[in-house]
Amino acid sequence: MAKKAQSVLGMVNRQLKIIDKEDFGIIYKTYIRPHLEYCIQAWSPNLQKDKMMLEKVHRRETRMVKGLKKLPDETRLKKLGLYSLERRRLHGDLIETF
Repeated sequence: MAKKAQSVLGMVNRQLKIIDKEDFGIIYKTYIRPHLEYCIQAWSPNLQKDKMMLEKVHRRETRMVKGLKKLPDETRLKKLGLYSLERRRLHGDLIETF
């Protein structure tokens, strides 16, 4: 999953050098997030290295947004209105359970 998301992210980066917040939201939700969350309720990564690989893709894509490159990860996510993938997995698991 991470490899496919990295390739899509590379394609987007080659086509669009400067991305603002609005464009990022559309591109992220349409092209990248589906690859990161594919079958996540059935397959939740148990190994720490798998989780870190997915989070690495998530960090790379948020750095592409104009003006957010040098900010810490948590600040970038807040400014973009996103959550970490770990928190999204937990949220999905809670919805599935209850």
